[in-house]
Amino acid sequence: MENNLDYHVPVMLNECIDALNINPDGIYVDVTFGGGGHSKEIFKKLSPKGKLIVFDQDPDAKNNAWEADNFEFVAANFAYIANHLRLLGIKKVDGILADLGVSSHQFDEASRGFSIRGNAKLDMRMNQQSDLSAFEVVNEYSEEELLRIFRAYGEIPNARKLVNTIVASRAVRKIKTTEELIEQTTSCAPKYKENKYFAQVFQAIRIEVNDEMGTLEQFLNATAEVLNPEGRLVVMSYHSLEDRLVKNFTKRGSMSGKIEKDFFGNILKPFTEIVRHPIIPTDEEIAVNSRARSAKLRIAARNGE
Repeated sequence: MENNLDYHVPVMLNECIDALNINPDGIYVDVTFGGGGHSKEIFKKLSPKGKLIVFDQDPDAKNNAWEADNFEFVAANFAYIANHLRLLGIKKVDGILADLGVSSHQFDEASRGFSIRGNAKLDMRMNQQSDLSAFEVVNEYSEEELLRIFRAYGEIPNARKLVNTIVASRAVRKIKTTEELIEQTTSCAPKYKENKYFAQVFQAIRIEVNDEMGTLEQFLNATAEVLNPEGRLVVMSYHSLEDRLVKNFTKRGSMSGKIEKDFFGNILKPFTEIVRHPIIPTDEEIAVNSRARSAKLRIAARNGE
């Protein structure tokens, strides 16, 4: 049960494991299994009475799973964590880990179309069974829909120019590959900052294709339902959009960041932050694994008795 480092190098591994505050007899969930790096460390700390359930909708990830009576692989989107735990006969768990974003394997597998390097079909689907791919977003979305995703998910300053360029280009010929998308929109990228610009463009399309923000909201709401009192929620994000949602939810109890109250004036806040500010990787880790550089780790405990 060795870590598959070719698939994905786990970011802030020790910090994540410590944050879960693992009880050897407890039930834990890793909703982003990937290469299994975090999961294997969790599993090592469990007794035979403990249990680990992992989620991943990418069929490639299942190849990293292992056989054990107290291990369960769920091939599903983690937005549906509550439903799948019920199907397994589990009402409450003691800790949940989410390592958001795209795995190293998905970036490195050129055919998936996640990376700005190399050339591949416009795909970007984490779930290969999904009907919506990057091709449909780029070639079939209206101008206003494209403008929305590039502004909201890519935070691209010249989103209007980018959208106009894409629409004009696709009117002549469909944009089918990642290389074609970059070639057709190169005039929009700031000089000497092309890679950063296209990374933002690809990020925006990927978030839309996989409904990453909607999935995260649904998941966060579900964690309040399935975690035991004092159970840990540990979430690692890689861009400000994700981090803002996690911060708002754990700090104030709502995605918007507004404090909500019940009929009696009690604040509706399911979690208490364990750390007020996110934990970030050390310089040493970033030097070894550059993909860790934007990671932010937030930890919260479920309120209740």
